[in-house]
Amino acid sequence: MNNKILITGANGQLGSELKVLSKYFSQFEWVFTDRDELDLCDLENLEVKITQINPAIIINCAAHTAVDKAESEFELSDVLNHKSVSIMSKWSHVNNSKFIHVSTDYVFDGTASVPLKEDANTGPINVYGQTKLAGEIACMRENPNAIILRTSWVYSSFGANFVKTMSRLMQERDSLNVVNDQIGSPTYAADLAKAILTILIHPKWQSGIYHFSNEGEISWHEFALAIQEIGKFDCLVSGIPSSAYPTPAKRPQYSLLDKTKIKNTFGVVVPDYKESLARCMELLKEV
Repeated sequence: MNNKILITGANGQLGSELKVLSKYFSQFEWVFTDRDELDLCDLENLEVKITQINPAIIINCAAHTAVDKAESEFELSDVLNHKSVSIMSKWSHVNNSKFIHVSTDYVFDGTASVPLKEDANTGPINVYGQTKLAGEIACMRENPNAIILRTSWVYSSFGANFVKTMSRLMQERDSLNVVNDQIGSPTYAADLAKAILTILIHPKWQSGIYHFSNEGEISWHEFALAIQEIGKFDCLVSGIPSSAYPTPAKRPQYSLLDKTKIKNTFGVVVPDYKESLARCMELLKEV
């Protein structure tokens, strides 16, 4: 019986957390790939390469996630976030393989005021969001049996992320300004990895779009204050409006995800953001 799981983007935050978890799930044969082993930009050979691996399950963690760079790198974003997803999704459908594709809260326009359900209207306001939405549409068109997991504000003890940057800056500087008018919830990649495994071992595969982030409704400023509190950093952290910190890509003002569906369908447990943040920062201390 084929129990092979192909992970793309293996060296990213989520891929790295899945690698940590994989040793507890030896019932699966894990194949972790990054650009060197499986180049998603090589669209012509992508099907052939996946066929050689022949996975029973594909978990697509790869993406072009540099949100500001994406504004000037549309082609690269479109290939990684959309065109390669279309090919993987089609392959999985034709070969009767399961496909989990990781997407983002950036598919929304940020004008909501209540937590966003999976069927809420999309309307991305930057290139990253546009290409990720195109990837979602292609994914479901090519394989209606796929699962899409939208997440937000991802961090972990791996890679570059807000938690690591803030922890470093708070030790280097006396004061910091952090945007206080963008609302959402962070996601500890280790919790998202656990949610994915919960879906994989669930007796019933139920396709569709699901939302996952940690519990809590906060701004980036409040997130920074929580990092300061847990890390006991002596630094003045002030809140500023987005208008005072212009970026090449616009950010959604409000993109809090409603997690009811993933909890009810798969029994996924969603920890509070502060509890997960404390766990991650404890690991960072050891590094």
